[in-house]
Amino acid sequence: MSRVIAYLVRFAVILFGYIVASLAASAFLNVLFLASLGYAPEHAHPTATASLYFSIPFVALFIAYFAFMPAAIVILISEILSRRDWLFYALAGGIVAAVFLGFVHQNADINFDVTDPHAIAVVIGCGMVGGIFYWLSAGRWAGSWWQAATSPEQSGS
Repeated sequence: MSRVIAYLVRFAVILFGYIVASLAASAFLNVLFLASLGYAPEHAHPTATASLYFSIPFVALFIAYFAFMPAAIVILISEILSRRDWLFYALAGGIVAAVFLGFVHQNADINFDVTDPHAIAVVIGCGMVGGIFYWLSAGRWAGSWWQAATSPEQSGS
């Protein structure tokens, strides 16, 4: 019974980490977009700030949707291998973004395809930021359920 609870707790932590990663990638994308338009912090207007409260979670929904399958594979690999280093998650986030870009390039409408090198770099950067924030919120404990389930004191009882 305690293994089931450990698995459910770990699943909840993974889900929380995925939500945090999606929000962080969305916030990074919003900041880069505003910076590309010449918006600086000293130009802060209450309307622009309030719009970020809506646009960051809204864009995070799209990021979470489009990155789900490649991210699920990366998360599964990291849990099985007990990868706990930030660099793995940063690179994995970049790979997830690159897989998304490749999928979009092969299957999407011509208006949805990302071909500008700067935009490609931004999307991969957002994936890397999402990977780092996943590591901060859930990845540092990757494989802990695996080690707890196979520890000698657990299997003896």
